[in-house]
Amino acid sequence: MELAALILAAGKGTRMKSELPKVLHPVAGRSMVGHVLDTVAGLKPARTAVVIGPDMEAVAGAVAPAAAVVQPEQLGTADAVKAAREALPAGEGTVLVLYGDTPFITRATLEKMIAARQATPRTAVVVLGFRPPDPGAYGRLVLGAKGGLEAIVEARDASPEQLAIDLCNSGVMAIDGARLWALVDAVGNDNAKGEYYLTDIVAIARGQGLACAYIEADPEELSGVNSRAELAVAEAIMQQRLRAAAMANGATLIDPTTVWFCHDTEIGRDVTIGPNVFFGPGVRVADGAEIRAFSHLEGATLGEEATVGPFARLRPGAVVARGARVGNFVEVKNATLEEGAKVNHLTYIGDARVGQGANVGAGTITCNYDGFLKHHTDIGAGAFIGSNTALVAPVKIGDGAIVGAGSTVSRDVEADALAVERAETKTTPGWARMFREKKAAEKAARKRSEQQAAQPKKPRAAE
Repeated sequence: MELAALILAAGKGTRMKSELPKVLHPVAGRSMVGHVLDTVAGLKPARTAVVIGPDMEAVAGAVAPAAAVVQPEQLGTADAVKAAREALPAGEGTVLVLYGDTPFITRATLEKMIAARQATPRTAVVVLGFRPPDPGAYGRLVLGAKGGLEAIVEARDASPEQLAIDLCNSGVMAIDGARLWALVDAVGNDNAKGEYYLTDIVAIARGQGLACAYIEADPEELSGVNSRAELAVAEAIMQQRLRAAAMANGATLIDPTTVWFCHDTEIGRDVTIGPNVFFGPGVRVADGAEIRAFSHLEGATLGEEATVGPFARLRPGAVVARGARVGNFVEVKNATLEEGAKVNHLTYIGDARVGQGANVGAGTITCNYDGFLKHHTDIGAGAFIGSNTALVAPVKIGDGAIVGAGSTVSRDVEADALAVERAETKTTPGWARMFREKKAAEKAARKRSEQQAAQPKKPRAAE
């Protein structure tokens, strides 16, 4: 049956104390609403709409191609759903209502809700419930004698008996699309806050003789974010999920709690990741690679058996091919290290190609920027670049060529050639000894002068 999804994201998130709308704050490198949209996309809905508030153009842009509809005033969740009437016309099937600040809900849970909603034609609403350690201000799910859902009561409107219920409302619902608008239009605002609660549609549906049900989920799935502190908790939950997934898929994390993944990090089997490794967006690591401690990777691709780190930084566009090595305090940006290439120490490789089996010595820099434009450096297969070399791009080092240590190379070097550019060595016998003696005498004289200046002056004798 046809499926539509409606994500409520109009909340201002004032407790975040941020100019950035709450749902755009990132968790593992992706906005919270982005996580929800990605989960929903796996269900292949026919239509997806996101309800936003006024002046939330940033959210509208972030959720595209989903339709963004504006709720002019925040008059409650039922009012927010009404704002999407044109985007989600009445029809058969199921409409999922979710929230943009709950990034952990899983596709499996949503599939259970959809199945429960479609189990019988009379099932109008399925609500996602959970049992938090502290029910507190959550609405309570009131069940009938046969286990069906009879009503949802907001905590501020609940009786003491209802407050004793530990099964709580997450706000997530699966609603019969053919009945959605009739149910929502019947919602009033006779409650403590004077708002239109979407939760009232359960009692309305039951009053019409329709069935309502609930599905129970792990409380962690329904963790919402309303403050910076809760955002930090959400990040910790997401990182734990990503670490567990990486290890379940065959990666070794030596100290899992210190490894930080991005939502799209791809880790192969038999990959070893050392402590304090950080992954930004767009990293792909092939089978058997090793990433050593304190490395930072973003927008990078590692081939099989490649080695990176410790203390290495791979920036966007870095490609480390099979068996290639990037060592300590090496930075690579928009550059390819071909199979078996080695860049082991204290080096910057930017806008470059390092050919198969080439060896780049410590302290080498590709001088890729002239203050206006970036230029390319090409290091051929089997080339050897000596330590403390500056390669001034654009420049090409041929296959098998050797560049002597300490050289500044600004012209192409042909294959198998030796290129050395250094000042001529000049030696003056005894100069260092004479220099030390001269400077030692100057230092002693300065010290005596300072001591004399520091002595107290004697008063003049009386005349």
